[in-house]
Amino acid sequence: MKHKEYASGVLTGVLVVALAAGGVKFVQQRQYNGVLSDSSHVQKIEYLEKMIDQEYLGEVDNDEMAEGVYAGLVYGLGDVYSRYYTADEYAQETASTDGAYAGIGVSIQKNKNGGVQIAECYEGGPGADAGLQTGDVITAINDTDVTDMELSDVVSLIRENKDKTIVLTVFRENEEKSREISVDVTDVELPSVFGEMLDKKTGYIQITQFTGVTPQQYKDMFTELKDKGMERLVIDLRDNPGGLLTSVCDILREILPEGLIVYTEDKYGNREEETCDGKHQLDMPLAVLVNENSASASEIFAGAVQDHGVGTIVGTTTYGKGVVQELRQLSDGSAVKLTVSNYYTPNGNSINKVGIKPDVEVKLASELLNKDEITHEEDNQFQKALDVI
Repeated sequence: MKHKEYASGVLTGVLVVALAAGGVKFVQQRQYNGVLSDSSHVQKIEYLEKMIDQEYLGEVDNDEMAEGVYAGLVYGLGDVYSRYYTADEYAQETASTDGAYAGIGVSIQKNKNGGVQIAECYEGGPGADAGLQTGDVITAINDTDVTDMELSDVVSLIRENKDKTIVLTVFRENEEKSREISVDVTDVELPSVFGEMLDKKTGYIQITQFTGVTPQQYKDMFTELKDKGMERLVIDLRDNPGGLLTSVCDILREILPEGLIVYTEDKYGNREEETCDGKHQLDMPLAVLVNENSASASEIFAGAVQDHGVGTIVGTTTYGKGVVQELRQLSDGSAVKLTVSNYYTPNGNSINKVGIKPDVEVKLASELLNKDEITHEEDNQFQKALDVI
């Protein structure tokens, strides 16, 4: 299974990482039976496996060591965008990129005192509707104690109850006793598009990432704002790390004239193009906000708008990720994400390690840099975007 985003021996991840770095160091040196050939990677792994079997003090989990080998192999590429996923990690990754999953509409994190804490409770989700709140600590699910569970195991426990109602034991801040809250486990969409009318004519749409459900969320929000009288638009891609190539291209087909959106080239020079038929070209002034954390698919968006001249890019130079990854699932449920091609803007520009330079460069005011929340009124980048439209 492919998805674009933008041996007999086993080793622990630590040993594999060390191998990838060019050497293995031991606290104590000792001669082992057998010959180690520098040219044989398999023999070296078998040699290390034997050493672990004979001398390692602790218990050995062969499955975990094997996962370390696979992860270390990809790590050895030295590419920050390529990685190996276990089956559980792949399930979480696809839920994130797809933007939809079986769950209760909350984001959770480990709680230092045990259990899992709700980091975010999505508006309109089953969790919020049932009365869960950000900050709540879940200690049990259907009477199963989760205080010492790994986060992935808690997620799996929730998902295996799809289309059922689960009972959560919840502790809330400043309350001595726990409460039990019943929540439906359903298909949930992660919100990635937010919008509002700023005045009678100006619409604002923020896209936080490009997932599988983002294009429809964008279309719904655009239609809602257009029905309210929108005649000009600000799209905010600041701090958007990117996402799916298909997602950003589907949204750009609602904006661009006929022509090229983006093209990619692999190591063999094979070129693939994404194009727009121009049937839904945006017919109003547009400003696109970007910053140094706008990356990947966000840069495809900004580059296409800039090259076609259909809007003004405002903010600071973007991150500079001009490469595409392919996510491929393996037969055992694990997966590998590899960098497989470069991408280029419609005018043939590679932005890798360079970024997109805004048409109007505006740095965020220094007094706002450390604020958790910034209002539209005090956001000088946002105010400049309003000026240009």
